[in-house]
Amino acid sequence: MKRRRAAAVAVPHWAVAAPRWTRTVRRWGEALVNLNIPRGAGASSVALLLLASVSYGVVRGGHGPDIAANVQDLCDAVANTVGFRISEVALAGERELGRQKVLEIAGVTETSSLVFLDAAQARTRLVSNPWISEATVLKLYPGRLRIEIKERKPFALWQKDGRISLIAEDGTVLETFVPERFAALPMVVGRGAERAAPDMLAMVKRFPSIAGQVQAAVLVAERRWTLHLKNGIDVLLPEHAPDRALGTLVDLDRSKQLLSKDIVAVDLRLADRITVRQSDAAFAVRDAALKAAEKARKKIGGKGGEA
Repeated sequence: MKRRRAAAVAVPHWAVAAPRWTRTVRRWGEALVNLNIPRGAGASSVALLLLASVSYGVVRGGHGPDIAANVQDLCDAVANTVGFRISEVALAGERELGRQKVLEIAGVTETSSLVFLDAAQARTRLVSNPWISEATVLKLYPGRLRIEIKERKPFALWQKDGRISLIAEDGTVLETFVPERFAALPMVVGRGAERAAPDMLAMVKRFPSIAGQVQAAVLVAERRWTLHLKNGIDVLLPEHAPDRALGTLVDLDRSKQLLSKDIVAVDLRLADRITVRQSDAAFAVRDAALKAAEKARKKIGGKGGEA
């Protein structure tokens, strides 16, 4: 009996010879073709794509702040229409800045509405100004706004790298120039002097006869002070116990009129001695006087020998 031949099955040539990556691509392609996409998904995708494109253009072109400002104006306009316009602003504590400047810093304008005014943001903007140390912003519906601020007071002039600024007692730079009305404030000079000034100036005030003569105080190497007096004399104070040194200087000036003499510097840095440096003119006069005295002494001595 003859064996029955097995039926031959036709196999496509690509199924046998194709590599694995080709078969993977084919399976993914069939899955995409048979994917059941919900109705409206295409329109949503297009909308998302357009939104993403617009957002990218806004960020890329730097138009974000302008758009935000336009949205803010629109919201304020709507709120003002329904009765939330800021009709009254009670302001307290302003002295140097003035009312209009404070409102400008806080971001309050004629078109601002109470609903869309961010009180926390307004307060942050206020305290970011160097003149303002504290601020409170209260919204009182439907249309009242209360702003209370505490201003820093001008304390001294600070010179650093050849530039003079107006500073507060805590060292905050209030202005990078000096308004004329503050020109008489005490001047401190040097790196770190703006922070160390309160203690130094308080110390000098305890010696009125010296305080009235100080033109500027220079912080040297952020460690010790040198006082420049109005008559041109420099007083070099020690790093430690400068008040004791100033007390000694006051006693010397009272008993010897030291600061009225023709000198250029008084060095008080050493506890056991005081060094005084004369001016060039005074030194020349003194040197000439010493030479004349020495010459006279020799002359007298020579005559005595001859006798």
